[in-house]
Amino acid sequence: VQLQASGGGLVQAGDSLRLSCVLSGDTFRRYSMGWFRQAPGKEREFVSAITINGGTFAPDSVKGRFTISRDNQKNAVYLQMNMLKPEDTAVYYCAAGRATGWAIKPYDYDFWGQGTLVTVSS
Repeated sequence: VQLQASGGGLVQAGDSLRLSCVLSGDTFRRYSMGWFRQAPGKEREFVSAITINGGTFAPDSVKGRFTISRDNQKNAVYLQMNMLKPEDTAVYYCAAGRATGWAIKPYDYDFWGQGTLVTVSS
């Protein structure tokens, strides 16, 4: 399984970005998908998850601003990020896993993308 993430960039506070991640090498709809981020000097942080049935979960830090979605026809998961803040600056990683239930820890996921950098200036 390979994951290819894209869509990062440099934006100003209040702007929006849409990250994409495409899975190849297996049947996409079998996987729960997640987004994590890691800022310099910090641990990897859970951002959003979507189950194989389309259920979503996000922490309070991004709830109402970030939306995760999936397109099983395109083997893709997306993260729509609105009202970006400087503290959202990080490398964003997509991940795929077969765990049941809400997968919010890195160890819940089996495969990881290479990361895409999001920088939000104030």
